[in-house]
Amino acid sequence: MESLLSLENWFTLLMLFGLLAVLGFDNLLYISLESQRVEKDKQQYVRRMGIGLAVLFRIVLLFLLLRLIEFFQEPFLILNLTGFVETEMNVHAFIVLVGGGFIIYTAIQEIFHLISVHDLHDQHGDKRKRGVGVTIFWLVAMNLVFSFDSVLSSIALTDQFWVMAVAIVLSGAMMIVLSDYVSDFLQRNRMYQVLGLFILLLVGILLLSEGGHLAHLKLFGFEILPMAKSTFYFVLFVMVAVDVVQSRYQKKLMLERERREALIRDVIRKENEGAADSHA
Repeated sequence: MESLLSLENWFTLLMLFGLLAVLGFDNLLYISLESQRVEKDKQQYVRRMGIGLAVLFRIVLLFLLLRLIEFFQEPFLILNLTGFVETEMNVHAFIVLVGGGFIIYTAIQEIFHLISVHDLHDQHGDKRKRGVGVTIFWLVAMNLVFSFDSVLSSIALTDQFWVMAVAIVLSGAMMIVLSDYVSDFLQRNRMYQVLGLFILLLVGILLLSEGGHLAHLKLFGFEILPMAKSTFYFVLFVMVAVDVVQSRYQKKLMLERERREALIRDVIRKENEGAADSHA
């Protein structure tokens, strides 16, 4: 009861909620893009069910980490091939590496699909469709991959289980609401899907760098360093800014082209009218 009345715990809850909201952006983008693989009338259900189950599993993960954190951090694979590959792989690093690799594979696959598709109105054809159960499974699995850092950060900030659990539930509810808006925006503005996929690719690279650092991975004598979150958000800002400027410039060029074509049509029409008058 005392912990519930503590202002410190409520302040920590607010901080954790903000932290989970910031760290959940990349997860939110993945959810919005992945849910488009199912039939349109089931997409909202998939997003909500996927996030809801992920919240439950995230709380279970929190419970396990509080009791088995040494197991997740203890190396299970040690390689020391000097000059080629060196690593002290633990469960945490392995999960993050696999998650990053899967996201990169998904992003590249979708990018190539957008390039190779012949009918833009049928780009969500059978080739890309997935069953509801399979999609929910991947949403939950990748949500757990994304949640490792946030859960570990929560453990570092407080030892109150209820504070961490409430922050996870609140952030999950926020993601359910925002995922609908993000998904609708991407479907209405399909040109931004390319930007979203490249951001997802960047997220995969971020996870690979973090996983490599957690595994103390060295390739050919070079240590894998984690991408700083500040670098990630700066690159993200630049990508969005470039895309916005480019889209506005393309619209400007299209308007200029339409005006030029209108002038040409007007000149041709006047010449035809002049020719008709001269024949008359």
